[in-house]
Order: sequence, then C-alpha cells, then structure tokens
Amino acid sequence: MGCSKARALLATLLLAIAAPAAAAESAVILAYHRFGEHAYPETNTTVAQFEAQLAELKRGGYHVLPIPDILAAVYGGKALPERSVGISIDVAYRSVFQLAWPRLQAAGLPFTLFVDVRPLDGKYRGYMSWDEVRVLARAGVAIGNQTLNHKRLLALDAAAIKAEIEGAAARIAAETGRTPTLFAYPYGEYDKAIRDQVAALGLAAAFGTQAGVIYKDSDRFALPRMYMNEAYGSVEQLRLVARALPLPVSAMTPADPVITANPPTLAFTVAPGIDHLERLACYAAGQGRMTLAHPTPRRIEARLARPLPPGRWRINCTLPAGDGRWRWLGALFIVQH
Repeated sequence: MGCSKARALLATLLLAIAAPAAAAESAVILAYHRFGEHAYPETNTTVAQFEAQLAELKRGGYHVLPIPDILAAVYGGKALPERSVGISIDVAYRSVFQLAWPRLQAAGLPFTLFVDVRPLDGKYRGYMSWDEVRVLARAGVAIGNQTLNHKRLLALDAAAIKAEIEGAAARIAAETGRTPTLFAYPYGEYDKAIRDQVAALGLAAAFGTQAGVIYKDSDRFALPRMYMNEAYGSVEQLRLVARALPLPVSAMTPADPVITANPPTLAFTVAPGIDHLERLACYAAGQGRMTLAHPTPRRIEARLARPLPPGRWRINCTLPAGDGRWRWLGALFIVQH
C-alpha cells in the first residue's frame, strides 16, 4: 500500500473514532387523547393530522421507542438515539382502538395507553372495552394508570387519592395480568403533596401535561409531555416539539404548581454550558410573551403582566439551539377557585 493510501486510510479511521454515531440523553413524549372526534377539538387529533404525523415520525429521522425503555435509558445513564420520541395516549377513548391503533400498528410504532378505569367498568359509550385493552396489552402496548374515576386529585384528600391510584392499579392488573408502573395525572393537575404521595406508592414515573423534554435531571414524578390536538396538529408543529432539546435548569420557583402569589413570577437558573440566554423567550397562555429579568447572568425571572384567572395555565420557555431546534422548558401554574 502506498504512503498516500495509508495516510488516507488512517485519516478515515481517526475520523470514525472521533465522530461516533449520533446519540442523545433526552427524549420527547407526545400526549394524545382522541382521534377523529371533531366535537372535542381541544383533545382531538384528526385522522388526517395523525396520518401525516406518523409519516413524519417514520421518515423524519426520529426513533420512536417504548416509554419504559426511554425512562430506563434516561435514568440509567445510557445513551438514546438522536431524536428519541415516545407516544402516550390518555383515557382510553374508543377512537384510540378504532382509529389510532390500526395506524400505529401498521407503522410499527410503540405507545403507552393510560387507562381511566370507570368508563371501562361501566361500559360507557365512546370508550374502549376491557377486551380491547387486552388486545393492545397482548400486542405489547404498555398500559398505564390514570386512576379509577379521573377526578381532579387536588379536590381529594390523601386517602382518596391513594384509593384512586391503587384501586385502578388493581383493576388493570386483574384485567391484563400486569400491574401498571406508569401514571398520568388526570387533567395534568397535581401539587407538591400529591407528587410526593405518588412517588411513595412505588410507581416508576408520573406524567403531567406541561411541555418539555425528559432528561436525567427531570423530576421522575412530574414529567413533561408535548400535548397534541387539532390546534397543534400540523406536521410543522410536530417537527418543532419532537426535535426539542432540554433546557436544563435548577432552583425553579414556585416549587409548587398551585400558586399562592398571583401573578406568579417563574424563576430558574440555567445550567452552565447553555449560552446566548439573551435569546431566551417565555410565553404564557392567554398573555403572550413574558417580561424577562436577569438578577444574575444565569438566573432568569419571567414575569406576567397581570394575574391569572382560576384554572390551569402553562408557561413555555424556549431558546434557539441551532439546526432549527429549540431548547424547551415548560411550567404549570394552577389557580384554585
């Protein structure tokens, strides 16, 4: 072999060593509810939207993985493929089985179904049956817990919350043969006390509906998901959220989603290594872009213009990350009636 060829081969080998296959330490979880149910646009995804989203997930360089596998990798310190995505579906509406499941099965994409038990036990119209849940479970779909009665947990005492979660777990285990290890808060609502109670019940993780990206420092019992519906169902929106990267922060306040000061100020410290914080922007549902202050170079205070009315409110903070991607941080504020 000539010297020039030997040098070229050596250069190729060194380049391969220096540039390993793309890997990531974070993942995005998508959250769906209904499919093709146009009377409920806030929780519905049209069939056309869903088919376009699945096509994008198949051809757009994503890796759709089972959510339990994503969590095992994130918290086990193992690398994930770049653009890792998980799919979750809440409540077990009939349209999941009739419309979403055949398309997900044809695409070969795994998902987790969070089951609300009462409608299945009561054979409510518009909901899946236990026979249909068993079909999904036998096919490898992870079945999660979303309580017995889908009540707002903030309205219940600790004993009632325990009964809702453990009662649902027992019913799901009786019907499917497996006790669920994943939990989704009904309506995405919880406070610090409820979060701590859920963490003490032996579950692997719990999910809200605040936006964001899961990474190693994410609170395992207050995990974010990217909410999908008709208003946010375009392929462009899917690309925006499915390619998101985490915005790692610490010392976030308020520490409890249920606020006592209104309007609240969202404050956090951005981790070292995340630069160009002057490009950071935070937005509040119903109020638009928030005013940002920097008490210290890495400490951010996002301020609302006016008090929030009673209800559930989401804050989204984003930072350009290059290559058309964004770092994303979501927060939940709940104003009690």
